[in-house]
Amino acid sequence: MAGRKNKGFRDLLVWQKGMEALELVHAVSSEFPKHELFGLTSQIRRAAYSVVLNISEGYKRRRYPRDFLRQLITAHGSEGEVETAIEIAVRLKYVNAASGRKVWKAYDEVGRMLEGLIKSVERDIAAADQMAKKRARGGNRE
Repeated sequence: MAGRKNKGFRDLLVWQKGMEALELVHAVSSEFPKHELFGLTSQIRRAAYSVVLNISEGYKRRRYPRDFLRQLITAHGSEGEVETAIEIAVRLKYVNAASGRKVWKAYDEVGRMLEGLIKSVERDIAAADQMAKKRARGGNRE
């Protein structure tokens, strides 16, 4: 396995950016008060994990495009959860606004990338459905 050119999900730029953003979340959330350890700290970290875990799991299921799409949609939802959690942290003054902006910017980029990938997979599914309908009708008869 060592030296493979295609590393799978690790080749996805959205996964790479998600991992970088996750590292930011870990650094920023370490500044949260100790009484939030099992509250907001845990929640934001689980959401950050969910983004990259769902991207990688979905990629491994890409043979089944609807499964891939479902995982990407879940990752996108978790991305929104991270953005909201960091907003809470900034408003409660657990972190400064500059740290919050850094996380928002990273997750905004991940979110936009996920939206693009979701649209691409949706187009692929629609095209495959059209082909299946044509085959079911007996070819290219119109």
